[in-house]
Amino acid sequence: MSLSRHSRLFHTVRHLKPGQIAWRLYYRLLRQHVYRKAMAALGRVERRQWANSWSAPSWMPSTLVGGMSAGEYEFEFLGERGVLANKDDWNHTERSKLWLYNLHYLDDLCAWAAEDRVVQHRVLFTRWIEENPPLAGNGWEPYTLSLRLVNLVKWLGHGLCLNSQPIPNHWLQSLARQAQALSAQREFHILANHLFANGKALTFAGAFLDGQDAERWLSQGLVILDAEIPEQFLGDGGHFERSPMYHATLLWDLADLIHLAECSGLNALRERTPTWRQVLAKGLAWLEMMSHPDGDISFFNDAAFGIAPTLAGLQDYAELLSVRLPKGVDRPLVVKHSGSVLHVEHAVSSGYIALNWGDGDKAILDLAPVGPDYQPGHAHADTLSMELSLSGQRVLVNSGTSCYGNDNQRQWQRSTAAHNTVTVDGADSSEVWAGFRVARRAYPKLDRHEADDRQILIEAHHSGFERLQGRNCHARTWKAKERSLEVHDAVTGRHGHAVARWYFHPEVECQWQEDALVIRLPTGQTVGMRIDGAEQQRLEASTWHPAFGSKRSNYCLAVTFTGGSLTTMITW
Repeated sequence: MSLSRHSRLFHTVRHLKPGQIAWRLYYRLLRQHVYRKAMAALGRVERRQWANSWSAPSWMPSTLVGGMSAGEYEFEFLGERGVLANKDDWNHTERSKLWLYNLHYLDDLCAWAAEDRVVQHRVLFTRWIEENPPLAGNGWEPYTLSLRLVNLVKWLGHGLCLNSQPIPNHWLQSLARQAQALSAQREFHILANHLFANGKALTFAGAFLDGQDAERWLSQGLVILDAEIPEQFLGDGGHFERSPMYHATLLWDLADLIHLAECSGLNALRERTPTWRQVLAKGLAWLEMMSHPDGDISFFNDAAFGIAPTLAGLQDYAELLSVRLPKGVDRPLVVKHSGSVLHVEHAVSSGYIALNWGDGDKAILDLAPVGPDYQPGHAHADTLSMELSLSGQRVLVNSGTSCYGNDNQRQWQRSTAAHNTVTVDGADSSEVWAGFRVARRAYPKLDRHEADDRQILIEAHHSGFERLQGRNCHARTWKAKERSLEVHDAVTGRHGHAVARWYFHPEVECQWQEDALVIRLPTGQTVGMRIDGAEQQRLEASTWHPAFGSKRSNYCLAVTFTGGSLTTMITW
């Protein structure tokens, strides 16, 4: 192992909690003990009587794209189609692990118009039971168990799959065995959204089933949620992993838990719903701030369309649950210009700032840590990056997330060079590596945040380049005025070259006119971008990745500067 790899490993592991290391050793060294716990004898398995049937909406489109021709199902996940023809397909060696995970979630049981596919779903679940023996394959890993258990409880709790018949006993037995297997494999070594998913699933299973085992699962789930909800949701409402995509996913989880309390009528759940409602309401305000005028999420850290519910879908679910929707994140600074109002929203705890000029003009600025120190697995090296929409059209976009794993594409999408910020001598601001690892990471600091009657000024820097030989510091200042945004970058310390990159949405056109770049929106509106202090400016072909398995051609303006500072003026 090279010295650099040793260094990365050390700077990754040193941030872990002792419990994460202990639990990882436990699962690695005591596998037989874990297996025995997962396969422990179960007591009586029956369904608990609920006050109401499950009736919440679904945000997911159907993933079942082909019927049961000759016993085959055809699914589409992550932009890729595949056939489930025999038992080996559940763990097909030529499919990515994430694709197989999606196959095992059984999301289609609760997708749109699921009532039209009752027969297919009954056969699908029966096949899953018969073709996936306990603790064999991807379907028995704790994360897949967590998502599938929730889907099964919703599906069975809705009742349309039963045709007024009792739940088959082997279905209940499978549900119980899956809950017991999850109970034995709770992801205390990973924590963050994985452990939250474990807690939700155990709560769902414990609330749906009856008996001594079910009470234990319910208790385990609630213990996790009681600890993780205040840990994972920050004071401004944002999820601590700073991924708008995962944030939206966990908000839906919270809404599901509130609805579960209403359906089950269990006091242990109902007494927690006031807290859950408050967290959901604040989380919705944060997501609204982090969304573009088109209603979809911004691309900071791991983020992609189609993986999580939309803001509108979450707001509808919240209204169905009578959750009072707030007006937005705190707006400490408001500047008025000739009848228009420039709002500044500052999510202080999570570290993001939104500039909103109105009429679909909005910039979102990243002054956030890459995530919790002990679990930054979904982090990108995007510190001090930004995204911009004008007239409701995305103009500047970070490059997105189209894959997981540990290949060159994943590494590039997490790199600083894939975001609207600055690299120094080709280095990433945070050392992202191995798909989901971060070694030394950037810590940003907000230095100034003020306004007068002409402009709003925001100034910040980060420590990510201090590890370089020149102990460099990147500082960025934003000056927002009426229909303009000036971005000033400064790099201190000895270095060879710095590069600021600006990635444009595929639907905007870019062309040089003299010494300025003219950006034309689909509406015909033009935007000007002028650079001062550049040694070289290059408009390069690039790609944008708005969804898993997706790639769209776009352009990147790469600006090299060696004098230590650069100013970018955007006007519209």
